[in-house]
Amino acid sequence: MARALVEKGAEVHALARSDSDRSMLNGWPIIWHEGDITRPETLTPFLNGATEIIHAAGCLGQAGVSEDEYLRINTRGVQNVMSTALQLASRPRVLHISTTGVLGPLEAELPEEDAPLAPSNPYERSKAEAEKVAQEFASRGLDVVIARPGFLYGPGDRHVLGLFKAVQSGWFFYIDGGHHVCHPSFISDAVNGILLCLKKGRGGEAYHLTGPTPVTFREFANIIAAALSVKPPRLNLPRLAAHTAAYSLEAISYVTGKHPPLSRSGVAFFSESRAASWRKAKDELGYIPACDVAKGVSCTVLWYQKQGWLAPSRN
Repeated sequence: MARALVEKGAEVHALARSDSDRSMLNGWPIIWHEGDITRPETLTPFLNGATEIIHAAGCLGQAGVSEDEYLRINTRGVQNVMSTALQLASRPRVLHISTTGVLGPLEAELPEEDAPLAPSNPYERSKAEAEKVAQEFASRGLDVVIARPGFLYGPGDRHVLGLFKAVQSGWFFYIDGGHHVCHPSFISDAVNGILLCLKKGRGGEAYHLTGPTPVTFREFANIIAAALSVKPPRLNLPRLAAHTAAYSLEAISYVTGKHPPLSRSGVAFFSESRAASWRKAKDELGYIPACDVAKGVSCTVLWYQKQGWLAPSRN
């Protein structure tokens, strides 16, 4: 987003903690400010004079994070940003980046934005509560738009690198046959959609920004395997067995201090379906995701290999 905005001629200011890794934006004309969304006193000098605010900070779903920590960052952090923005003389537009995960596991055919919030884990609950905060500030006169990207992946991402590594090493396994559905959103499509939300989104409204079509986890893993020129995964575990194994690995990681190779949240992710319709974003914003999963995965694999994080594909 920062790069795309710079290329459009915007003056981009970014908030970072003192120990944040800023290397992804080396060489880009970003104006950095030191601060933290959980420290409200650092936000006024950063946001003062802003005409548009994109709130993208947050704690992603991962093992070992307490629900209180998710709420502290993902919910109260939003409260702090919105509260500061409401007091600014510049009356900025605020784009809050949420997630389709606030709808929880799939209960209907590609739910739309008016589907009830049904979060099923601490991360999703914190993001759902954050949306309620955003809507509250919208009702108080703040110009707020909510963007809900789907399962993000692409060059620059490290969060799903482990999935690609597992497929390449042959350690990836399906849960319940890999027949559950995910809705990958390639990063360039998501950024395009986010900027459309910023420019055209209606105040107080949410917009789903997902990829062209959902895929099963089996299909997704097979596409990754093809891009890596390795055999597709064959292993499969029932959900109960996978959940029991994850519980044991989390207990071991608590003692060793090492990140578990499998967590209960990971088991839930691969054994539940999540997808959402992007029809509203298309109709109101002109959003059309252009990158299908095969193309997006190929680009992601090449980038990971360039970083040295994945071994070169076999010929």
